[in-house]
Amino acid sequence: LLHFCLFLGISLAALLGNGLIISAVACDHHLHTPMFFFLLNLSLTDLGSICTTVSKAIDNSLGDTRTISYAGCAAQLFFFVFFISAEFSLLTIMCYDHYMSICKPLHYGTLLGSRACAHMAAAAWASGFLTALL
Repeated sequence: LLHFCLFLGISLAALLGNGLIISAVACDHHLHTPMFFFLLNLSLTDLGSICTTVSKAIDNSLGDTRTISYAGCAAQLFFFVFFISAEFSLLTIMCYDHYMSICKPLHYGTLLGSRACAHMAAAAWASGFLTALL
């Protein structure tokens, strides 16, 4: 029961924190910038990776079982690798975004428009998917 409460608390804290980030970026038009667009995507990947791992841990601690089917293991591994790979790619893109905003502020608007940001985020999600397939 202690493990169940611990995992439930972790899951709810992550859900609340990432949900607040997602809703703040979606509702405030002043936050529709590349930095917050990538932060929104990072929150989505974080939610996915937390829900992938913690939900099974909650199920195991509540039911007091230690077994998992091969299909369940494969699905959990696929989604975990997918979200973590996409998260690493997004962090790399965010580093590039911050580099451009600090070191080349006059070129920032032309190099990182909304179309370029959408393409980079889509590439991060696609690279996570391809990594999980391999």
